[in-house]
This record gives sequence, C-alpha cells and structure tokens, in this order.
Amino acid sequence: MDLHTPVCDLLCCEQPIVLAGMGGVARAELVAAVTQAGGFGFLGMVREAPELIASEIEAVRARTARPFGVNLIPAATKPALLEAELAACIAAQVHAVALFWDLSPPSVARLREAGILVICQVGSAAEARAAERAGADILICQGWEAGGHVRGEMALLPLLRDVLTQVSLPVLAAGGLVDGTGLAAVLTAGAQGAVLGTAFLATQESFAHDYHKVRILQATSGETVHTEDFHINWPARAAVRVLPNSVTRGERGDPHVVERQIIGAEGARNIFLFSTDSPLRSMTGDFEAMALYAGQGAGAIQSIPPAGERLREIAAQALGLLRSDRASAGASPTIEVASAACYAREADDTYMGFASREELIEELNALLEAERAGARVGARLAAQARDAELKTLARFIHEDEARWCKALFAALKELGAEPSTKVGDFYGKAMEISDLDARLAFVNRGQGWVVRKLKVLVPRVRDDRLHGMLRAMFEAHLVNIDRANAALDARAGPAAVPLV
Repeated sequence: MDLHTPVCDLLCCEQPIVLAGMGGVARAELVAAVTQAGGFGFLGMVREAPELIASEIEAVRARTARPFGVNLIPAATKPALLEAELAACIAAQVHAVALFWDLSPPSVARLREAGILVICQVGSAAEARAAERAGADILICQGWEAGGHVRGEMALLPLLRDVLTQVSLPVLAAGGLVDGTGLAAVLTAGAQGAVLGTAFLATQESFAHDYHKVRILQATSGETVHTEDFHINWPARAAVRVLPNSVTRGERGDPHVVERQIIGAEGARNIFLFSTDSPLRSMTGDFEAMALYAGQGAGAIQSIPPAGERLREIAAQALGLLRSDRASAGASPTIEVASAACYAREADDTYMGFASREELIEELNALLEAERAGARVGARLAAQARDAELKTLARFIHEDEARWCKALFAALKELGAEPSTKVGDFYGKAMEISDLDARLAFVNRGQGWVVRKLKVLVPRVRDDRLHGMLRAMFEAHLVNIDRANAALDARAGPAAVPLV
C-alpha cells in the first residue's frame, strides 16, 4: 500500500502532497525542495513581473529536473500584466498553472492550447462545475479553514463531499491541513491529494520572514481569525485567514480609510497598512501589523524543519494511519505484487529464461514512463474534446493508464527499486498532433507498443502475482485498442496500426 493516486500521474509526482502557490512565500527554493522530495510545488507568482516569473522558473529547474507549476490570480491582476504572466509561463512550458479567485475561461483555454495542465481552486460546488466546463484538468477544493485568501464559506469536508458528487475531475483538498492526519482524512473522503500552505510556510526554505514563521510556532489551536481587514491590492470583499494582531484587534483604526499609511518596504516598493502583503525575507518594516497568514491547523506546527523532511513526515504519518485503518477493517491492498524477497529467491532461475530483478526494474520503469505519458495525453484529449463520445473515451483511456501507473509504481517499490519520475517521449509527440482523431489514432499505436512489450515480458515473469498483474494490464490494453478502433471507424477517422 502507498499514497500514490491517479492525480500523481498527471502532476508527475510521487506523493499526493502539493505546495500551495503562496504569493511571495513559495519561491524557487521552497518549490524545488518540495518537488525534489516527491511532492508537487507551485511558485506563488501573484501580480509578479514576467521577468521574475521566468527567473524563478529557471531557479527551480537549476535545483531539480522534476515538474512543477506556477500559481496566478487573474482577478487580482491587471489584464496587461496577466497577459504577460501567461506568456511567461507558456514560453517556459511549465508543467501546470493554478488559477484562483474568479474563473477566467480565456486563461484556461490559452493554457490548455499550450499543452499546460490547468488547476482551478474553488470554494463551492458551483465554482467546481464552472471550472470543469471551462476545461480545467484538476480542481483544488478549498475549505473555510484555509490560511491566506479564502474564497468559500464552507468547511472543507462538507465542501469536498459536495464537489466530488458534482464533477468528474480529480480533486485536491485544501484548508487547515498541516500533517498526515489531515492528508489521511481527505484521501479517505475521496480527494486525490492535499494542498498545504501553512505547513510549508514554516520551513527553512520558505521565503517568509522569520517573524512570520515564529508567530506560527507560537500559534495555539483555534487562534486564527477570518477577516476582511487586509484588503489593499485585492478585489472587494476578499476574506483572509490570519493570526491575530493589532489590525484584527482594531488597534490600527479603520481598515477602509482613504489615506494610506506606509509600514514597510520591499526594495523601492512601499508596504501599506491593511494591504495583503505578508512579511517576507526581502522586506523591512512593522511586521506585526502585516497579514500573518495561517490556516486553522497552525497550532499543530511545533518546528521549522527542511521542507523535504516535513513532507516525508506527513506522508509517513498518513500512510501509517491508512494502513492501520485498513488492517482494522480486514481489507487487503487493491493491487498485490510480489515482495522483493520473493524476487531475490527466484534470481537463480534466470538461466531458465526468467527475467532477473534488474531486467524487471528496467522493463517496469519503461512501461511506467509510457503509461504516465498515456495518462497525460488522455487527460489533455479529454479536456480538448468537444463531442461527448470522444471526451468519454479519452477519460476512459486516462483513468486506465493512471490505474496501471499506480500498479507499476507499486511493483517497483516492492522490488526495492526507485520508480522513474520521467514522462515518456510519447507525450510530446502526441501533443504535436493537433487533429484530435489523429491523436487518438496515435494513442492507439502507443497502446499497441505496450501490448507488444508485455507480450514479450509476461512469459519471463516468474512470480505469479506480478505475472497476473502484467497479464491483466496486457488484456486491458487490448480492450482499449478495440474500443478506440471502433470509435475511429465510426468517426471515419484514421485507422490504427494493426498490432500484428
């Protein structure tokens, strides 16, 4: 059993743990640390210059080769700047872009056309439905408990239940989650992962000022405040969740006075009282009066470790809880594979033609990269398809490819091997094909490649359980090929290449 979910294959990460794109706080150092540790990180680039976005992207890539994303807020960004931000993300071909605070269908469409995954954060089931209609690939369901800007007014778990019943997209959960207990809870409730902000703000790589980190360490349970006092630079009626300070206690006067008071600076930029700026390493000023963002789980944070260490602790705690729950219920893992010890015992049989452990690892990783590419192509095809038949077929392909990604990932872990994090070259080649029917035919040829590879590999697998899993994968791909061929014939599209 592991925490890997289908959304991990879309994001190309190992753990369903996502760093929130906190403006100012989630810079290159933090994003790289979370991503390199197996999670997925978003750069917080709210209202930032395109030059900074480009340099931060390069700084992440200098630290890790793994995919990551950028978080933008169309509603809080002037149109010309938003246009430049989108252009910077597209030029850099980032893996994903997250959007928040009012749906921007043109932004979604532009990013999708560029082959970039689009993640929309929502605070209600109505917003979730609208984001799905606009073409989002993944949703973030943000509960009222979240730190920073909070769009919705419902607690996370009831909101998550509502959203999951009304959309078919993968859903991540956000809102007051800081540890493995929260991650296990949202996975059990049906989310495919968790988005954490406060937990990673209080880490060594965070760009938050030490004053902010220390205030989080000092926080007690139930101490955070939901307020509209911090509003400058954001749309009207934009509530935030923060730690209490002189502003929230009313000691700094009326937050909506016309005259602005300077309380700090970031280089040549002034920081105003009642603005949405939070204390950063690059700032000077009266930090106590700034927006000290924190989610309701802040009281559980007791240290400021490296981000990778915090991520691994969260994952280990969640896995332990889920294993305990499963054992108590008498359930068995969904996918069974042989143990590494079993393979070691059979190593002497290689002379009979069975694959060695090293050969199995190489072959399974090649298949994992191919299936990950297929899952991504299926997701993009589903997002771009305009007719219901093709969209349904593409979603079926995506879900099946993601299922086998999970199975292969688990098999490699059981072998004691490190699963590849790469996406096969097939993805890039497929996305170069603009005609969707032609792309579906290309996907079918890719499925044929998997079938041919499995046809050779399966007879060489000694372990019965792994043999059975790979045999089921072989048969599932045959079904997929037949289904796609039938659809292409009905649509009078290009024929798939025969398997034999």
